[in-house]
Amino acid sequence: MPDIRKLSCEEALQHLYEHLDHALAATDAAEVEHHLETCRACFSRAEFEKRLKERLAAIGRERAPGALQKRVRDLLRRF
Repeated sequence: MPDIRKLSCEEALQHLYEHLDHALAATDAAEVEHHLETCRACFSRAEFEKRLKERLAAIGRERAPGALQKRVRDLLRRF
């Protein structure tokens, strides 16, 4: 395996969502993972995002009440 490049916090966070989605190439994933193992702040951010993603996925399996769906659609149409 080639040497793992040391990422800055900014670089690691730029790739965090792809990392959580398992969408990075193996080398890039290893670099992000190494950074998360050595940086407490980025690790905490990654854990927060991971848990948020899991909760949103769980919520996504439930249907919102019709009135709420309508309100969200109306808000989205404004943009």
